Amino acid sequence: MQPRALGAPRSALAVALGATALAVVPLLYLAVQAGVAGWDRVTEVLLSSDVAVLALRSVGLALVVGVLAGAVGTTTAWLVERSDLPAPALWHVLVVLPLAVPSYVAAYAWVSWWPAVASLGGAVLVLTFTTVPLVHLYVTAVLRTLDPAQDEVARSLGKGPAAVLVQLTVPQVRRGVAAGVLLASLYVLADFGAVAIMRVPVFTWVILGAYRSSFDPSRAAVLACALVAVSLVFVLAEPLVRGRATTSRVGRGVARSASRVPLGRGRWVAVAGLGLLAAASVGFPVVTYLWWWSRGGSEVDAGEFVGALVTTLVLGATVAVATVVVTLPLAWLAARFRSVFAVGAERAVMLAHSLPGIVVALSFVYVGVRALQPIYQRWPIVVLAEVALTMSLALGALRGAFEQQPEVLTDVGRSTGRRRGAVFLRVTLPAVLPAAAASVAVVALTTAKELPTLLLLRPAGTDTLATRLWAWAGVSDDASVAPYALALMAFSVAPALVAARWGRGTVDRREVV
Repeated sequence: MQPRALGAPRSALAVALGATALAVVPLLYLAVQAGVAGWDRVTEVLLSSDVAVLALRSVGLALVVGVLAGAVGTTTAWLVERSDLPAPALWHVLVVLPLAVPSYVAAYAWVSWWPAVASLGGAVLVLTFTTVPLVHLYVTAVLRTLDPAQDEVARSLGKGPAAVLVQLTVPQVRRGVAAGVLLASLYVLADFGAVAIMRVPVFTWVILGAYRSSFDPSRAAVLACALVAVSLVFVLAEPLVRGRATTSRVGRGVARSASRVPLGRGRWVAVAGLGLLAAASVGFPVVTYLWWWSRGGSEVDAGEFVGALVTTLVLGATVAVATVVVTLPLAWLAARFRSVFAVGAERAVMLAHSLPGIVVALSFVYVGVRALQPIYQRWPIVVLAEVALTMSLALGALRGAFEQQPEVLTDVGRSTGRRRGAVFLRVTLPAVLPAAAASVAVVALTTAKELPTLLLLRPAGTDTLATRLWAWAGVSDDASVAPYALALMAFSVAPALVAARWGRGTVDRREVV
């Protein structure tokens, strides 16, 4: 059922407009900087041969990681939800746990033990491990919404398990796969830490180098614009892959679980594969940092560590709550009122997610110096920048949860004489709370791991776990890196578990066919 084009409430439009304006600050900053550089300079940079190589490498890395993460994440989701895999709930958690390992933390662990892995292949390895949980959560959410009776009817018509999987299940989850692959690809395009450690010259690393050099800031701005253009192609291509149709149910549908497909001898092959995935993506980094920590020699001061830990906790919670609050109206409008504004705002937020943290940080430095001087180099502007960076993470899940609710429920609420706002608070909002909880967890986790934005915007003399880790990694002090890496991963475990619990059934319900 398609959302009806009714007039949207002004209050929701106002909040959504503010959220969109926050998200597009980096885009406006890039447009201004490109204008200052001039058309001749823009064409000179974009038409140079090294930019073509840079674009091919960046896009190639994003595509390869997206496809690999899509294949692995879809397989793990099907194994957990539809096969007779032993202890599926445990494996679900283990597949999602790599969300607790920042890409640069995993990359540093691999490079420290095996320097030769610092290459394009090493970046593919680490970033695939990092993004598989994104696809897994999306596809798992779709599988849990499908009516198991469809599979049973297909089998009653003589279709085998393989035929049911290929002809029925795969077409129904293709939209979840497309959404997960898009998010994974955009993550790769925006990643800085892993590619920097792996010494892979892609857009983000070169842009940061150009900004820090201060010799040619116009080149950095033009390259960032090129990155936005590349990301726009990914964002615009995603609807073509996932299609438009959606369905919803008034009730919860069939209460019983789908029947499990027997794997036979492949059951233990699947267990071995999942075990290897968990060991490489989570076990190896954890064991590496525990080893360094056990050897001693750390120069970390206890007060410094506690201060960074407390700052990380408070900042993560603040950004997560603020992001979900400002994203809720936009997600509701995108689900219920498909106006030009709603569609454009949704795409602008998704596009902003592809920007590297360094560009977001510099855009807010630019705005802070010129318009927000009272909060410049203070925590409020850090929160604003982080919210701009993470809104897209909450938007997909919240919009999907709103779309899953039949509009007839709202109509029934309105028929009782209650106003739209009261119906929203009593009927609509409670139904999306699981998605909101998952979004809070994912945003808090992302904020804790965020690096470039904090490196440039945090108040002088303050640090988070991520910034202190990066400082010690810069001098290759493995023993001092270890406590920060372990604390950062420990902090991220709880949000990852929440995402695994709630996201299993609520991550972007748009994909229901």
